[in-house]
Amino acid sequence: MLVRDLMTREVVTCDAGKTVHTAAARMLDAGVGSVLITKGGTPLAILTETDVLRAGVITGRPLDDVPVDKAASHPLQTIAPDATVRSAVNRMNDGGIKKLPVVTDTELVGIVTQGDIVAHYSDFVREAHRLDADATHWESDRS
Repeated sequence: MLVRDLMTREVVTCDAGKTVHTAAARMLDAGVGSVLITKGGTPLAILTETDVLRAGVITGRPLDDVPVDKAASHPLQTIAPDATVRSAVNRMNDGGIKKLPVVTDTELVGIVTQGDIVAHYSDFVREAHRLDADATHWESDRS
């Protein structure tokens, strides 16, 4: 299964010149746990719920006073839509992250999260059974 098969295509974004408060409000309005920080449409970073909490606690300043580009996670780790879900899981595990923006060149086309992957678990099991059956059939044809 490929990333494009389970990614969310509607991605919430926020311009890099805004504040953490503005970005957090966008997250709340959309009911999502992160917002992609962009400049001129190009994704630069990601601001997660954890980043918002960290910005408020560490700076001790109102979120309206904290620039979003200072609080967001850098560098942005991304994945291509034609990458396998296995490679997305490996990238998340290796990077200690839960969300991967999906890009083609520098165009943002979606986002895939751990939640998306868990929600499609039964699809992965079906695909594994199908592949196993195909392999068994192929092996019996060789005999």
